Amino acid sequence: MTLITCPNCGEEENLDGVIKGEPGQETITVTCGSCDLSWVRDRTPTCPTCAATDLRQAARSIVEKSRGTQLSIQAMEVVFLCPACDAADLHTWNQSNTPLRPREMPVDGD
Repeated sequence: MTLITCPNCGEEENLDGVIKGEPGQETITVTCGSCDLSWVRDRTPTCPTCAATDLRQAARSIVEKSRGTQLSIQAMEVVFLCPACDAADLHTWNQSNTPLRPREMPVDGD
């Protein structure tokens, strides 16, 4: 998850965003509830580890238990992989072109 903070006061939670614009050209204007600063959020994907912006788009599966211990793909999520920090996942994606394995597997709710 991308962490958004106010560039003026550092607030992380009391933020409000409004999306405007035509599909594909949307902008997100964020307003800080603590200091009232408003800014347009940069939507460029950035690596949370090294801050690189040269990321590659891939798909990761989301699985849930459907019967007993059987796992079923329920959805896909778009992920952005950093060539340096996510090299193993990026190699797997480039070789197979199939969704990456989930980061977390479902657990029993017993």
